[in-house]
Amino acid sequence: MKFSILMTAALLAAGITTGVSAQTLKKIADGNKITVSYRESSIPFSYLTGSSKAVGFSVELTDAIIDDVRKKLQKPNLEVATMPVTSQNRIPLLMNGTYDLECGSTTNNSARGKDVAFSINMFYTGTRLLTKKTSGVKNYADLAKKTVASTTGTTNAQVIRKYNADKNLDMQVILGKDHDDSLLLVESDRAAAFAMDDILLFGLMANSKNPASLQVVGDSLQVEPYACMLRKDDPEFKELVDGAIARLMKSGEFTKMYSKWFESPIPPKGTNLSLPMSQPLKDNLKAMSDKPAM
Repeated sequence: MKFSILMTAALLAAGITTGVSAQTLKKIADGNKITVSYRESSIPFSYLTGSSKAVGFSVELTDAIIDDVRKKLQKPNLEVATMPVTSQNRIPLLMNGTYDLECGSTTNNSARGKDVAFSINMFYTGTRLLTKKTSGVKNYADLAKKTVASTTGTTNAQVIRKYNADKNLDMQVILGKDHDDSLLLVESDRAAAFAMDDILLFGLMANSKNPASLQVVGDSLQVEPYACMLRKDDPEFKELVDGAIARLMKSGEFTKMYSKWFESPIPPKGTNLSLPMSQPLKDNLKAMSDKPAM
């Protein structure tokens, strides 16, 4: 059963219709309010540091897009509402109009593109493994007949299940409700490893209770682009979102934001992830492509 069919079934089961108007700018103008989402533990993209206000690279990107919405609509006093979303509910809540824009850690892929639209790609990552240094796990073959965690609603859960089936590793895959929950499964020895986007694993490890006890290992199973997510069939709003990201990329502000969150000390612990910009992202600063992963 394809992802879009599953998504439609989930929406119907929840009493959510898929016929929401895609005229986002009109919706925002009529209500004088834009609602944007944030993630609670997608370090360093969008996460909480002890308060209810999210911080991160994607949060700053969202703020820049909101500034362009204000200018476009000539509404300097536009109200901004924020709401938390999870990997599981982020797409249904966008589709039914609960919120208007998500810039977090969402993979732009062809399956999701049947239900939502994506901006210019703003990061590239791949599935790897977070494990304890004492686990003996160095790559996927070491997980044969062991328990592996991932997070509900992510592409990573699909990737690790397919890899498990293709390689006949007989893993038991268990899912946390969010990334913090999945990390806890490893920390408490209920899972030997946590399969997730490598950048999120580095961020979670850096801010964990005992970073020195953990490591990120394994080959990258695939390259996936992150992008901001918006409702489908809304070219006017997509043009605005893409325009804001393109402006940041052309001006050099995007590179400064990247350096701030990936190559400098970040809250709450002042940890430096020390992750230089990847070649695919450098290339996309010029190409400004919204091409999805397959």
